[in-house]
Amino acid sequence: MASHNELGKKGEEIAVEFLVKNGYKILEQNWRFQKAEVDIIALKNDVLAIVEVKTRSTNYFGNPQDFVNSKKIKLLVEAINEYIISKNLDVEVRFDIIAIIKNQNSFKIEHLEDAFLHF
Repeated sequence: MASHNELGKKGEEIAVEFLVKNGYKILEQNWRFQKAEVDIIALKNDVLAIVEVKTRSTNYFGNPQDFVNSKKIKLLVEAINEYIISKNLDVEVRFDIIAIIKNQNSFKIEHLEDAFLHF
């Protein structure tokens, strides 16, 4: 596996641990619909959090969250519409980004709630 894929996988593991520690119930990981892949679908207090995880080894080229573009957002929204319908859910939906930057042997985690409101 390429090192950037390994870093991404590690980032998703860290994000899941972070969310669980903060009271979220993980419903799905790497859920797919058509061309979209949703990294994490989690539930907390009747809010369905759709979490895009971005992990980078440096922020030299920008913050991890800067790499979520409008095309990705559109795919995620379409996928989650399908998820909610197929699971017959009645919940509030929020799109979050967990941005992770690897610093030597540690990771800096930033949880951006309602992240797509800023696009």
